[in-house]
Parts: sequence; structure tokens; C-alpha cells
Amino acid sequence: MPHAPVARPEPSHAKKTKRFVFVLLDQFTLLCFSAAIESLRIANRMAGHEVYSWRVIGEGGGTAECSAGTVFQLDADLDELGRDDVIMVCGGIDVQTATTKRLLAWLRREARRGVQVAGLCTAAYSLAKAGLLDGKKATIHWENQDSFSEEFQEVELTKSVFVIDGPRLTTAGGTSSIDLMLKLIADDHGEELANSVADQLIYSSIRTDQDTQRLSVPTRIGVRHPKLSQVIQIMEQNIEEPISPSILAKDVGMSTRQLERLFRRYLNRSPKRYYMELRLQKARNLLMQTDMSVINVALACGFASPSHFSKCYRSHYETTPYRERGTHAARLSV
Repeated sequence: MPHAPVARPEPSHAKKTKRFVFVLLDQFTLLCFSAAIESLRIANRMAGHEVYSWRVIGEGGGTAECSAGTVFQLDADLDELGRDDVIMVCGGIDVQTATTKRLLAWLRREARRGVQVAGLCTAAYSLAKAGLLDGKKATIHWENQDSFSEEFQEVELTKSVFVIDGPRLTTAGGTSSIDLMLKLIADDHGEELANSVADQLIYSSIRTDQDTQRLSVPTRIGVRHPKLSQVIQIMEQNIEEPISPSILAKDVGMSTRQLERLFRRYLNRSPKRYYMELRLQKARNLLMQTDMSVINVALACGFASPSHFSKCYRSHYETTPYRERGTHAARLSV
């Protein structure tokens, strides 16, 4: 039986309907968009009247295609908005290419007019490129964190599910759009309405901006061993300047031989090999997502020379860093 609308203590005309303007970038992620817009729709239903409205716009005003291949009809081009509107930029695959000069100029203009701007999924990149996140806290999908932190050092990047820093909002992608929208609904109309929306979404665990976006190390590796998790966490935090296995072992109160046995038993590889794979994964992300030179990518991932980096990369990925970048660029241009 459907839930009855939440009883509101104020008349429907007491608050002006708040409008969200979704900006769909080319190859945007469908989930981040649909999760946000469904939260608003359900909020209206549970409130018993229209507390939120929305429109969908994009560059050119024609259509926008998401990364799943579905094409959406847009309501309008990148026009001037009302000062009380909230811009929700929806990013996805290859956000660098989707962040055009026209989009950046439009974002800067609307921000100067005092419009609140949010970046969903990878769209924090677009906000940062426009200079809207300088000196502010922000988040972005974990897969894009390495490249983002290299390019935008003036932004305080966090691993949070979402971040609200004044008039700038960012999310980590996926279902984090729901968490952000529930926070905004609660701020606008109270926890009761937000909780009712969560119930309708079968969303039983509402996350806050204090929650991190990635699974814990034990969950990710499928092993619950405190010292192993601790060592891996140290490795992940020290990619640019790798720490030797002997120091890692000492840091967690083990001998080097005990550390070796621990990695062999649970991960079927040596600590050195596991560390190398972490560094190469970061290198691959930087090659795919930034214009950093191969030399700078190598240095950012703890390799003393490009030749050593190339040798290790080829051994792991069966291609060179240069070919990897070229192949990736060719795929995107198709």
C-alpha cells in the first residue's frame, strides 16, 4: 500500500518551489542523473505538493547521450538562469573533452551571478577547470582522484561521498547523488521528508559528508587481517615515494619475513609486487585522464626513470605507456 504524503506543518505556498537545472555533459553517467532527479520527484510526491521543479539543459540545446548510449532530449541550451536556481552538472566518461570552453564560460558567468553550482560524478573536474573550486573542499569519483589532485592542487580534495562548501557542491558519483539530494531535502524541508524519500528509494543507509566513497581495505581485498590492511593503507598513501618492505614491516610491528608470508598467504604475491601494481594502476589513470608527460607520470608514481617505468608498465599491461595513451585517445575519437 503506498505511503501517505508526509504531513507538512506549513502551507504549500509558504516556500517557493526550488528549481534544479541539470546540465548533461556528453557521455554523462546515467545513474548520477537519474538518482538525483528521482529523489526530487519522490520528494514532491511525499510532500503532497510541488516543492521542487527541474529542467534539463546542455550545450546546443538539442540532445545529450549518456555513457550507456541512451539519448535525452534537452529542454534548452546553456541560457541565463534565475539566481535561485541550482545548477547540477552531470559528468561521466572523458569529462575533460566534454568540458568545453563554452561550458566553462557559462559556468563562470552563472557563478558570478550567485547561482549555486554542483558537480555530480566526474563533473567536479568541470567546476575546478572553471576555477569554481579554488580554495574549497571537493570530491570526485575515486577513479579520477589521482588525476584531479595532480591538476588542481588549489582544491582540497577529499574522499567523501559528497561535499558542500558554500555555494559549491560535489559528489563522488553513483548513488552518492541520492545522499546529496537527501541532505538538501532535509535542509529545505526537514528530516522527516528526507527519510520518507529514502524509504521510497529502499535506501536504508543514508550517508553523510563524513562517509568515504570507497569500500574499506578489508572489504576490497576480501581479507580481514588488521596488519595487512594497515600496510596496504600505508602503500596507497605513499605512491610517489614508495616505502621499502622492511620499513613497512617495522611500522606495523612485524619482521620483513613475516610481512612476506602475510602477503603470500592472503594475496598470492609479494609486498613489492602488490606495491608495484598499485603504482602502475595510478600511472594508468594519469595516462588516461591527464595531459601529463610520461616522464611526469613516472615521477608521480615513484619511478626514478622513464625507462624503468616503461619496462614495468609493459611487463604488467603488455603495452608501453606511450602506446596506451595513443590507443586510448584513438578510442575516444571514434
